[in-house]
Amino acid sequence: MEDPVDNRLAELERRIAALESAASVRRRPGRGQAEGTRALEALRDRPEWSGMAPTLAALGNPVRLRLLREIVRGHATVGSLSTLDGLGTSGQVYHHLRQLSAEGWLHNPSRGVFAIPPARVSALQAILAALDQLD
Repeated sequence: MEDPVDNRLAELERRIAALESAASVRRRPGRGQAEGTRALEALRDRPEWSGMAPTLAALGNPVRLRLLREIVRGHATVGSLSTLDGLGTSGQVYHHLRQLSAEGWLHNPSRGVFAIPPARVSALQAILAALDQLD
């Protein structure tokens, strides 16, 4: 007669082996390489890149990145932004806000108020997340 405890133990061991096998497949080396290969193919298929330079260049200034961060945090007017240390005078803040607006990183939902357009929020988050992975 078979012991029910032995049967249950054997079933648990089989289940654990199946789980461990599935986990090793997910962690298999080379998976990242396949993703990298797909990304490289997508880059090869992408048409002209130079048209994106001004949009990316607008983000290439530490003051502009700080302005975007502060706008996300609720400092949405020039008056509010000008009170923060390290951003310069109101004229300098206006200069940077115009650059960000010209490239679509900011818009004016109402007079004197700046915001990041919803479509650009995702793009900005994706760019920052991708840069975080480089470190």
